[in-house]
Amino acid sequence: MTSTSVVDNYHIDKARARASFGRAAHTYDAAAILQKQVREEMLSRLDLVKLTPQAILDAGCGTGAASHALQKRFVTSQVISLDFALPMLEKTRVSGHGVGLIRHIKNLFTSVKHNLVCADIESLPLASKSVDLVWSNLAIQWCNDLDAAFQEFYRVLNPEGLLMFSTFGPDTLKELRIATSGQKEITTVSRFIDMHDIGDALVRAGFSAPVLDVERFTLTYDDVKSVMHDLKNIGAHNATNGRARGLLGRGFLAKLEADYEQFRVAGKLPATFEVVYGHAWRGQDKAKFDDGVSPITFKARNK
Repeated sequence: MTSTSVVDNYHIDKARARASFGRAAHTYDAAAILQKQVREEMLSRLDLVKLTPQAILDAGCGTGAASHALQKRFVTSQVISLDFALPMLEKTRVSGHGVGLIRHIKNLFTSVKHNLVCADIESLPLASKSVDLVWSNLAIQWCNDLDAAFQEFYRVLNPEGLLMFSTFGPDTLKELRIATSGQKEITTVSRFIDMHDIGDALVRAGFSAPVLDVERFTLTYDDVKSVMHDLKNIGAHNATNGRARGLLGRGFLAKLEADYEQFRVAGKLPATFEVVYGHAWRGQDKAKFDDGVSPITFKARNK
């Protein structure tokens, strides 16, 4: 008896993604213009939330800009910076991203490196109910199993803890996707999940009252090479299983440049990014009897 398995060409090769982000650690901050805009928007949304977290997880921290901003905002909190690319964590340790922040964190915790964790979001090496805020800026699109990621976020959050995140939606890099749509044998752009499906995954994980919305950004470039150059500098290489193996020839690049031209407006080529923002709360655990059975409460009827 034989069995066949379906190969998912959009499955993320984590080793390739990790290596790409590692190589981009020294160029990331200068190229990550969109990531900075989204981070600032997420920080502004925290103004509307009443939260005094003792411990914060920055999941997919990159070079640590959000970690340092969160430390500055929540001065007495412990910030855990987690990323699967070790060179990114090294940049988090030495960068600072703010006046006096490294010194301040060192004073609180002896050394900032004690709060650096190199790990995958889908399998967090943290204790259950150990943090009060999980923050993740443009990172979960690199997960192969969104349900697993949300379940891990739920697990490490304390009851009444908050998950706040951003990720990319399906319209992201739509121009590049269309321009390479003729390349049926390879994948050229990652598969991004729709906002409604993200909301469903949050509910499945146990989160209550998830709130999601979408914002679209358009970056403009002189040519396609500049688009690809920016993606390379932030580490966003194509890491799907269906990617081309080996160097793409001049013919492919020439066709890509020609097909991308259909989108040129006012002398510039656009690159669209659909950003999905979301936040949700982890509710209180349901009370259980010693045998693990949840109690049921009956209301007496008035006679």
